[in-house]
Amino acid sequence: MLFMVIERFKDNDMVPVYQRVREGGRSLPEGLRYVDSWIEPNFARCFQLMECADLTLLQEWVLSWRGFGVIFEIVPVVPSKDTRAVVDPFLDK
Repeated sequence: MLFMVIERFKDNDMVPVYQRVREGGRSLPEGLRYVDSWIEPNFARCFQLMECADLTLLQEWVLSWRGFGVIFEIVPVVPSKDTRAVVDPFLDK
């Protein structure tokens, strides 16, 4: 399953997070895959696309970031191409 992880940085300060990633990586448990990420220009939020089959891996990952001033929102998402396949039969009704 795919998840959009929305990270909010305390005081829009993502420097501590970037330092931790540079020094020790993303701290992903085995089975949780980082796909890509995007950052707002004002550094307030990061949007990360993650993939895993076991939701407890996301919980484990979030817990590993305690104390870094990051608040996580995790939203399950479906790729547009997959949604299109579900919607297509309904378009001509």
